[in-house]
Amino acid sequence: MATVLSRRSALTVIAGGASLAAGSVRAENMSGRPIYPVAIPIYQSQFVADRIGYFKEAGLDCKLIQGGSGVKTREIIASSQGDVGIGDVTHPMQLANHGRAGRILMPTDTRSSAVMFIIRKDLWDQGITTLEKLTEWKRPDGRKPIVSVSSLGGTNHVWSSYYMETMGLAEKVTWIGTGNVDTMLGSLKSKQVDILVSSLSLLDESQEQGWGTLLFDGTDEAIWNKYIGGKVPVTCHFTVQSTIDKDRPKMQAFVTALWRASQWIKTHSPDEVYDAIEPYVGSTSRKANILEITALKRVADYDGVIDAASFSRGEKVWFREMTGIKPLTISEVVVPDFVQAAKKAYPG
Repeated sequence: MATVLSRRSALTVIAGGASLAAGSVRAENMSGRPIYPVAIPIYQSQFVADRIGYFKEAGLDCKLIQGGSGVKTREIIASSQGDVGIGDVTHPMQLANHGRAGRILMPTDTRSSAVMFIIRKDLWDQGITTLEKLTEWKRPDGRKPIVSVSSLGGTNHVWSSYYMETMGLAEKVTWIGTGNVDTMLGSLKSKQVDILVSSLSLLDESQEQGWGTLLFDGTDEAIWNKYIGGKVPVTCHFTVQSTIDKDRPKMQAFVTALWRASQWIKTHSPDEVYDAIEPYVGSTSRKANILEITALKRVADYDGVIDAASFSRGEKVWFREMTGIKPLTISEVVVPDFVQAAKKAYPG
């Protein structure tokens, strides 16, 4: 475990020529409000920063808050009730489009780990074994199949709808948001929805309970590269410019702690990561969470950099009719300064 500094401690950072501006210390603890959408491992960098003590070492007195969905997390950040959110990169882009100057601070992955199409087991047993077959099927009342995501406009909706659009299937289903882990699994169990788009932990849980099975794996690298083309930032830590302007040293402290958390995750096993974050992800089993943490390691961005090529690949997904996001340039939404300072202070 990392050593926790007292309120009176001061740490001079020399590594890489960095100074106190790297955000590793402040004489008095700063109150911090990190916001995460739901209790699943994809948001593990916030959980690790809290549990290992990196927020405290950066001089932050943090209370992590569960937003309830990606969209709600975005709203909390927009209203300045939270300092740093974690979620799909489209959230700060939405904020930027609506005059709130959303800013991406640091990416956490290079492709989505939450685009697994989980179908009701009874439908699979009826022979509905492809997305095409699903869209040909009708519910007993004649309605289109219902596809559940955590929130409309959230990560799994953005990326799953892009897959469906490129296949010409997006308009043949009804999309709904069903919230957190418990309600997502409950909607599949009760057959209120026909497909649940989520991550490996929820797939494993639904399979264990006999409610669902995998229909289409949008997280698979070969499938991702076929439709997306390569590395793209999907999930990120974000804020708004007014929060940055209010207290830049505080924002630097956040990013430094989160950068250190990403490097800790890189060098520790899935079991060790789970043991650290268990209080945040206890809604699903240890087995399911370790499976997901293992999958996250394969897609993680341990460099913390969004380059022009990866941003360009993402544009076809982010800036389309479904998202309603007007095109932005990389310089209009990505703020690389804080992570650069963090990397100088704590080289990966």
